[in-house]
Amino acid sequence: MVPHIDAIRPADVLAGRQDMPLGTFMRYLPSGAWPLFVSAWGSDARMHARDTVLPIRPDDQFVHIVLGGCVSQERFLTGQEDEGPKVTRFRAAGQLLSEGKLIELPAVVRTTCLTDTWIMPCSVDRMNMLLRKHPDIQKALLRSLETRNRTDELIYGTVSRAPAQRVAGLLFHLARTAGVAGAPGTGTGAVVVGPSQKHLADSLQMGVSTMENALRQLRRPPGGQGSSKRGLVLSHYRRFVVTDLTALRAFAELPGHSDAF
Repeated sequence: MVPHIDAIRPADVLAGRQDMPLGTFMRYLPSGAWPLFVSAWGSDARMHARDTVLPIRPDDQFVHIVLGGCVSQERFLTGQEDEGPKVTRFRAAGQLLSEGKLIELPAVVRTTCLTDTWIMPCSVDRMNMLLRKHPDIQKALLRSLETRNRTDELIYGTVSRAPAQRVAGLLFHLARTAGVAGAPGTGTGAVVVGPSQKHLADSLQMGVSTMENALRQLRRPPGGQGSSKRGLVLSHYRRFVVTDLTALRAFAELPGHSDAF
């Protein structure tokens, strides 16, 4: 089982030759639709380095498509940045961001690149025109948002599950949608994901000690410390290496058939 996105290949993405993760807006687009986006906004797509806070404001007139990489979105529920409760979610290649602006529902959201990330800004007026003219593109957007909602419920909302299972489920999801396979020194079949331990804790609303205990369990080699096998997850500086996707999915007890998985 290998991730859908191994690396950002701009020429392949713009030409429609690179598969996007299951359940995403770009994956649901009907045949022949993607060239319309490339013609309108392809030249505006920009690469942003890790840790860059994207210039996405509540009052701008753009939605954004993630063409490659992964971002963290912190939504501030009181409408004031860095004040009150917030919800953190990860979005990766193929996803549409700031979709509320299409129906004039702005929100205070801080979007930070967790890896080198390629973003295509799309003007709201022109996007709405495209959606009205092509109902099949509108359907693709609606399908992707519904899939994303269901995935969010499964990954972020199942608070009754064991912490280690919740962390395993999130890491598996990130590996499938934003992981990089075959990174040097990670071993055959391993997949690297970018979020830090703090990012994971914020998104799952876990305390530091709970997150550390969950990761310790996932790092433990099968059969104990003397075993020659590696744990399901290895920790590195500001990144994690998933050593066995199939075993991690089984540990998380995720469904076997889903648009998102």
